[in-house]
Amino acid sequence: MLVEGPVEVVLADGEVVRSDRPLVALCTCRRSDRLPFCDTSHRRRRPAAQPVLASGSSSDV
Repeated sequence: MLVEGPVEVVLADGEVVRSDRPLVALCTCRRSDRLPFCDTSHRRRRPAAQPVLASGSSSDV
């Protein structure tokens, strides 16, 4: 999620994290090592496995 900066984010523990950048990317996938900021970890995600269709289902009878 892109947000126009500067940005202050209050974390669950009450800590305030600030960025003075003019445009800030906030993580929404929760994979970032720099939460609450995006570090593009979502780009390294493995693709989802393709579902396997069972043969011989009851609709074939």
